[in-house]
Amino acid sequence: MRRFTLWTILLLTLGAILAGAGYWAYWNAYARFQPVTVAENAAEIEALLNRAVWLSDVGGDRPVWFVGYRDGGMADRYQTEELPKLKAAGLEPRVILFARPDAEGQTQSTAAERSTIAALWLTRDQGLYRRWMETPVANWTAQGVPPADGDLARDAVVEASRDFAEELRALLEPSDLPEGWPLVIWRDEQGFMKACACASRRSWPFVRDDVGAPDQAAAPTPAPLPTDVAPPVDPSSPLPYPEVSPLAPDQPAGIPQVQPPAPSATPAPKASSRSSQPRPQSPAAAEPAPTGPRPAPKAQTQDDATFF
Repeated sequence: MRRFTLWTILLLTLGAILAGAGYWAYWNAYARFQPVTVAENAAEIEALLNRAVWLSDVGGDRPVWFVGYRDGGMADRYQTEELPKLKAAGLEPRVILFARPDAEGQTQSTAAERSTIAALWLTRDQGLYRRWMETPVANWTAQGVPPADGDLARDAVVEASRDFAEELRALLEPSDLPEGWPLVIWRDEQGFMKACACASRRSWPFVRDDVGAPDQAAAPTPAPLPTDVAPPVDPSSPLPYPEVSPLAPDQPAGIPQVQPPAPSATPAPKASSRSSQPRPQSPAAAEPAPTGPRPAPKAQTQDDATFF
């Protein structure tokens, strides 16, 4: 009986360990990357998002909010790779950027970043946002943007962006949303608010599946060529055979047919009297070439010598 009790306790302990390990593996590899349903403070969150300054490049009729900061990592890649896919699903991406606050006396944002955040919140300049995203973080100097440091109004705008991020995180805390930026917030087809801490690429497919977005964004349609420009030649297509004129019946193949020159209307100049007289032909040229054996030479007499 005692041995049976020990084996039972051992099996129960082993089963609990296996169940705990299985649940941890499920949570670590799958569950923690899924979006959460916002059950509390949904109306307050939506009002806060609408009061913030967001950037939009025209999309569908349902907004999807992207909240984050410029880090040169996953947040930038999500904007360039995933937002076009969400737009293709009929959603309107709205981007809200903020400057990270100082942590333990260490500055987490650059002066160029703070100046750009202040300019975007004050002007909603879509062209400035695109130039910033197309430039690597290390190379961005915010040239032509008024500095925020030392300017009370612009510095207050930067602080307002940080306060917005802290308030949004506080409102999402009851929903057990994992830590991390960026945040993606939307409403599904049933009207429930969803939120995702999309700091990992493994979270991105869950957002696409929930909104029905494609895995690949459609390629942009090329602009039509003008009518006065010939279309490009496909190198894989055969070249057309050149058109040539037919050969004459007595013209050999491979030799081009040469047309005689047209008679000139200008009369030819008259030859001089000296050149018009016929030149005497030599006896050798007048006589036909012999066809038989060559005869022996004949003796000829001249004025100064005799040759054979």
